[in-house]
Amino acid sequence: MGPLRPLNVPVGRHLLRWRTRLGRATGIRYLDLLASAIAPRGYRHVKLYQAAEFPGSPPLLWVFAFSPDDHVRVAVTVRAVPGGSWAYYEAGRGRYGYLCPCGDVKHAADQVDGLLKHRMYPSTW
Repeated sequence: MGPLRPLNVPVGRHLLRWRTRLGRATGIRYLDLLASAIAPRGYRHVKLYQAAEFPGSPPLLWVFAFSPDDHVRVAVTVRAVPGGSWAYYEAGRGRYGYLCPCGDVKHAADQVDGLLKHRMYPSTW
């Protein structure tokens, strides 16, 4: 019989999901900070986390970039990470869509800006 996988890895993931769901107010606060940081850059955003409209869904911030011909978008969410902190994630990629820690809002805005520019102009990566 081969080596057994430690039990703490799956349990840790479940605890992080649980902390993310219970920390909805914290996630909303961090997404509000990100929304205020990207607004001066000319991007539009839609906050999909008003409690009356979406009470059970995870908080989500849609950020849009418009051009005369087309538009691109990125969905950003906040998740709990090990060590008691929080991080911004690209929502469509799950835990593989890590952008940056929530303590650095300017860097998060730069990451979102880079993603949108790359999607609008793919040669700028």
